[in-house]
Amino acid sequence: MLVNVVIGDAPRLRVPDAFRRQLLDLARQWYEGGVLEELRRRTGAAGPAVKHRIDDAYGDTVDEVSLGGLTVRDGHGAILTYLEWQFGVLPPLDEVMARALPRTEGGDSNWFAAAYYPGKRRGPRVWSELTALRQHPDPTHRRLLASVLWHRAFLAPADRASDIAQDVGFLAAWAQDGHVLATILDVYNGREHPGQEAIGLRYTNHPDPRVRSEVAFCLSRERTARSEAATSALLGMAVDPEPEVRATVAQVFASRFTPDNHLTPAIRDALLLLLRDDALWVRRRAAESLALSDDRTRCTRVRGTRWRRGRWRSPATSGSPRWSTPRGPPVTISSSHSPASSWTTSV
Repeated sequence: MLVNVVIGDAPRLRVPDAFRRQLLDLARQWYEGGVLEELRRRTGAAGPAVKHRIDDAYGDTVDEVSLGGLTVRDGHGAILTYLEWQFGVLPPLDEVMARALPRTEGGDSNWFAAAYYPGKRRGPRVWSELTALRQHPDPTHRRLLASVLWHRAFLAPADRASDIAQDVGFLAAWAQDGHVLATILDVYNGREHPGQEAIGLRYTNHPDPRVRSEVAFCLSRERTARSEAATSALLGMAVDPEPEVRATVAQVFASRFTPDNHLTPAIRDALLLLLRDDALWVRRRAAESLALSDDRTRCTRVRGTRWRRGRWRSPATSGSPRWSTPRGPPVTISSSHSPASSWTTSV
């Protein structure tokens, strides 16, 4: 954002105190007064404003409002939160979160800032505030709390293992709506928690497909053999009614989730079945998992050759993990568990 350029690096050391206060007051004025009212005050225009929802250069979404010849992006809650963090001002967590609550989209810049910067905080004060929000009656508050905890886990340095253990223990007893629970399970998946598999087995039949997709990762660890219970659960999920769950299962059946890069006969058979799935992105996941394994049985070779010559190409040979055909609406499947596991396709 432009404010990054304005304050530069190490702003607490470089920016004079008076200028810091001025920037905070200006951001707070725009945030508290509202973009539309501030535009009316500055331009004197009384007519209707034009508003567009846009994607910014950082991957966030934000409203862009035009009135009286001026155009402003409605991200001042995010700017205020960013400036406070850079200047060492740490308001109560509920005050920061209130800036995001009107914006329920996870990709909104105000929502992101209200989750990201509190996720960088450490210490007993913020932990007390997080704990108090766990039982908040509003599910939107709980969703935002889950996002804060996800960022805490993502941003935690290697020497703060005790913080991560505390967060995961906090999450273990917290099961709310599907969106929140899926975010919670994602924290487990990224940190190799010893109770990861037990937590996953608890939710294999959860009604929300987002949760079941995360369960597949709970039951899978790279270069580690699965338990019989985990394998049985995943084989059952391979015929899940939701294609996003079947696609995730096909992904975690890849050989990198085995100790020796070899597929068991049951998993190989499940992948071969998923190659004939009705959903295109499920077939692609299955084909990728088969192609990247050391399994070279006759059946797998024949199937793999057919797909390589026909309707599937691996990202390594296509040059890009993005797929596009002119048919149907776009569908995006992504996971934080693999840096090359985001696909966009049309079906």
